[in-house]
Amino acid sequence: MLSYRHAFHAGNFADAFKHALLVQLIQALKAKDKPFRVFDTHAGAGRYDLDSALARKNSEFADGIGRLWRQSGLGCELNGYLERVRALNPDGNLRWYPGSPRLVRDLLRPTDRLVLSERHPNEFLHLKAEFSPDRQVEIHQADGYALLAALVPPPQRRGLVLIDPAYEFKGEFDRLVEAVRLIHRRWASGMIAIWYPILDRAPSLRFQRNLRESGIPAMLCAELGLYPYDGPSGLHGCGMIVINPPWRLEETLKRLLPELLRCLRVSQPGETRLEWLTPAL
Repeated sequence: MLSYRHAFHAGNFADAFKHALLVQLIQALKAKDKPFRVFDTHAGAGRYDLDSALARKNSEFADGIGRLWRQSGLGCELNGYLERVRALNPDGNLRWYPGSPRLVRDLLRPTDRLVLSERHPNEFLHLKAEFSPDRQVEIHQADGYALLAALVPPPQRRGLVLIDPAYEFKGEFDRLVEAVRLIHRRWASGMIAIWYPILDRAPSLRFQRNLRESGIPAMLCAELGLYPYDGPSGLHGCGMIVINPPWRLEETLKRLLPELLRCLRVSQPGETRLEWLTPAL
């Protein structure tokens, strides 16, 4: 049963981490003139109203985009992400938060394309309303993993697959490993970005070990931990694994991750991690 609604969590610290990294990946793709295609397998609603009852229920955005909103003097990477959020809120008041589809779409050039998949009926309706009749955006109400099997590799041969499931189903990490193997088998040069939560530490470490054992090269792991991993239950941190990362992404993240930690942490010391799970060939 599909019960997850991202509106409860929109703009939280995990979104700030994920979307700040995503902006860097899209900008890197744009560094070359050739067109590219982005696949977002679990797209959500596209944008979120932070004044809605869902968002206000726990106000998770207050500890994410809310902490960043009024800060100045930020590095160019973090500021580049904030510029995309500010573009949706031209009056200077934080109300609208862009999901990954809105962020990516606003960065595309006329020759680039975006493919979105979302299974949840209500989320799909919001997504369709957000982008119809945009000819650069293709929208599917479908299982994102199945859609990948049908659509990769893209005709452009350049691009990114963003996999960001809700992790509401048992065995999600196993499905991710299989999806990565399929994508790499069909599109070895494609960039893949996988976001994951860190609630209990063991599942994410096991996931990373299974990815290593797949033999796929060039996997860079970035993590942001705001709360002790052995603390009470809850979202302690999150991570993103990028396969075939763009040139100099590691150097970029060495600046971005500590700045995110400094801006988002409350009272805990927190930690960041940046490690190659497998080296580039």
